Amino acid sequence: MPLVDSTYLPPILFRNGHFSTIFASGFRRIANIEQRRTQLPTPDGDFLDLDWSNAPNKTNSLAIIIHGLEGDSTRPYMKGSVRAFNDHNIDAVCVNLRSCSGKPNKLYTSYHSGKSDDLKVVVDAIVAKNQYQNIYLNGFSLGANIILKYLGEQDFPGQVKAAIAVSAPCDLYGTMLELHKAKNWIYAYRFKKTLLEKLRQKQLLFPDRIDLKTIKGIKTLKDFDDVYTSKAHGFIDAVDYYKKSSSLQYLSDIKIPTLILNALNDSFLSPSCFPREIAKNHPYLFFESPTYGGHVGFFKYGKSYFNEQRTIAFIQGLQ
Repeated sequence: MPLVDSTYLPPILFRNGHFSTIFASGFRRIANIEQRRTQLPTPDGDFLDLDWSNAPNKTNSLAIIIHGLEGDSTRPYMKGSVRAFNDHNIDAVCVNLRSCSGKPNKLYTSYHSGKSDDLKVVVDAIVAKNQYQNIYLNGFSLGANIILKYLGEQDFPGQVKAAIAVSAPCDLYGTMLELHKAKNWIYAYRFKKTLLEKLRQKQLLFPDRIDLKTIKGIKTLKDFDDVYTSKAHGFIDAVDYYKKSSSLQYLSDIKIPTLILNALNDSFLSPSCFPREIAKNHPYLFFESPTYGGHVGFFKYGKSYFNEQRTIAFIQGLQ
């Protein structure tokens, strides 16, 4: 498909990528979103917490929404998307990835950027209930990578009609390099802080798997992935994890309409996260790269952010 020419032009302050990223994450407020939690068992004896929000009228359409690194269903970008879907008569379910729902998961393993098998568990469970004929996938950052990988690596139910990936780190190694640069120190620090807090909880539950001395030696996000993410989830090391979990290698095999929305001033994304050449000749992949937007920070005056408006417009354009 042709590359999408973006019309996004935010107010002057929000043309700064860091300002838009921080504002959207720390200052946006979404009120009056009701969420009903259910727990979905996983085949390996763990669980996923799902938070549901219903449209005002009965519908056969559902959006499955997945958060980013160290996010959860309560983040403003999640609730903003829920509201946009509900306002257009689409039910929404927010997936809290393992250990992200406010309580630790049961196993030593957790979630990671390539854990598309958990998305498969969610989709298959929903399809089995035969309630929705149209399912749309909407992911942010890490969640966007999971969705793109899921769509390109395997067959999936025909009810899954389209996907929207926002601020997608298609090349995880490239994203890691960007996050370790000085421009992103505050984000990397905050991610590492909460990840280490969870790992210390794991150490108490699984003292035979990791010790405190090893945890204290973790200085960077890559260290974390070398010490925990890769080893816990069957990869050789962090680089092996990044290589095998990146969605970039799966994009060519996507078979449903999919929009990737990545801002050019997203400080998390390397040039390799902008798959223009793949999208140019792809029958289903739409790639939009507005100049502004930061990382999941597509501010717009009014009720909805730009990414939410584009998500709804993309779905409506398929009907």
